[in-house]
This record gives sequence, C-alpha cells and structure tokens, in this order.
Amino acid sequence: MTYSEALSFGDRELKEAGISEHRIDSGLLLLFVTGRDRTFLLTDGRETELRSGEEQSYREAIEKRKRHVPLQLITGSADFMGLKFLVAENVLIPRIDTEFLVEEALKTVQDGSEVLDMCTGSGCILLSLMKYKNDIRGTGADISDAALELAKKNAEALGLNDVCFIKSDLFENISSVFDHILCNPPYIKSKEIGGLMEEVRLFDPVNSLDGGEDGLIFYRRLAEEAKPHLIGGGSLILEIGHTQGEAVSAILKEAGFKYIEVLKDYSGNERVVKCLKS
Repeated sequence: MTYSEALSFGDRELKEAGISEHRIDSGLLLLFVTGRDRTFLLTDGRETELRSGEEQSYREAIEKRKRHVPLQLITGSADFMGLKFLVAENVLIPRIDTEFLVEEALKTVQDGSEVLDMCTGSGCILLSLMKYKNDIRGTGADISDAALELAKKNAEALGLNDVCFIKSDLFENISSVFDHILCNPPYIKSKEIGGLMEEVRLFDPVNSLDGGEDGLIFYRRLAEEAKPHLIGGGSLILEIGHTQGEAVSAILKEAGFKYIEVLKDYSGNERVVKCLKS
C-alpha cells in the first residue's frame, strides 16, 4: 500500500463512519504511525510504499477513530498553545477553545506572579502560562489522581520545575493566597451530557463536564471559595459556556467581585469571564 492509497482508504473509512474531519484525521493518523511529516506527503512521498508493519498500524488507528476514539487519545498527545501535551483516558483532553482563556490570562498575569489553576486536568492552562511568562510560581489543583499524575508528567516534559500539584476538591486542601486564580470548571448542564458528541460523551470524564442542573454549580462555589485565596485586587479568570456570561457575572457580582468582564472568543462566543477581588 502506498501513502496515496492509505490516505484514500483512511479518508473513505472515516467518512463512512461519520467522522466530520475525515480527510484531516486520516492524514494525521498516517503521519503519526509512519513518523513522517506533511512535507513528505506534499512532495514525492505519496507514491512511496509503507514500510513493514505500518499498514497494519494505520488500519488499527483508523478502526479506533471509526469508533469515535478522539484523535488525541490515539496519538497520545494534544497540541495546545503551540505546545505538546500528553493525554490519557479519564482526563479532559485540551481543546482549542480553552486557548482563549490562556491568551486572556497572558494579558493579565505579570511575571513573578503566584498562580493557582483550579481543576487543572492535564495542566495545559497553567503550564502554558508558565511557559510563556517568566518566574510564575504555579499551583495546579484537581480532585482526580489520574489528572494530577498526567499534569506532573506534562510539567516534566516541558521542563517546568517551579510548580506543585495538589489533590483537592476545589479549595478543600488549598491554604495559600494567590495573585491570580484560573479555572476551566465543569459547566455542561447535566441533562445535556447525553447529547454531546461521542468523542466527548464517551471519552472525557463526566466529572470534568457536568456542571449540575443549570451548569452553574461550580461557579457558585468558585465565587465564594476563591475569595479568601486571592490577594486584594487579584484576578479570577474563568472559562464559561457560550450562553453563561450573564449568569456567571451575576454570581460573581453577588459574591462581591468587581470589574467583571465577559469576553467573546474569535468565533464570537462568550468564552471567558474576568473579574477582580475588591
């Protein structure tokens, strides 16, 4: 089988399985199993024969993707903020929507700040911030042992040492005070979980998605529990669902936060709420 034949095979199989980005995914999986790059496919490589074992590996990868296993879980990594993060089952996969939160945090967080990333998951938010800012002293907290173990591996892989990870149900085991607190909490309404795309519904941990009956349960807790752990004038930066800006703003206002902003991402969707402790 040549690379060209493999691409046609993978594209056809994924399209028939209802994978929306079938052409892109078939190409990325081929590059993954062969260790080649896009330049190889764009030049003379398309008519090159696959090497021993690569065809079988490619077929197996395509079969997994046909079952809606996320591409990142097949390849074992996800690209986020120009960095590569290890991924694993039972830990929320980093997604491009959350890059907007990091971009907004980069505008607010100063070099040398103390930063807490609540619900850290893979660590992608905190570690990206630490990679692009200087001398950030970072803490990541999560209730999941699997997430904390993965976040530690990602910190090591990125060469970040001045970071600690704490197992905590929100602020239960947090004692320090921070300049900034970031969080991408669960915010999907419980009744909407069953209607999510299979890649999310079947492979992301439910406790990373389910925000309770109205999707706001964690914002209420964050609004109250974060205040003792922020310096005066410290910022709270939260990812939100695209219809939650008004509701989350009201929760934060009632809790006494000031200068509340709802920020829209590049698609025009409400994505981040920023505010300051008075």
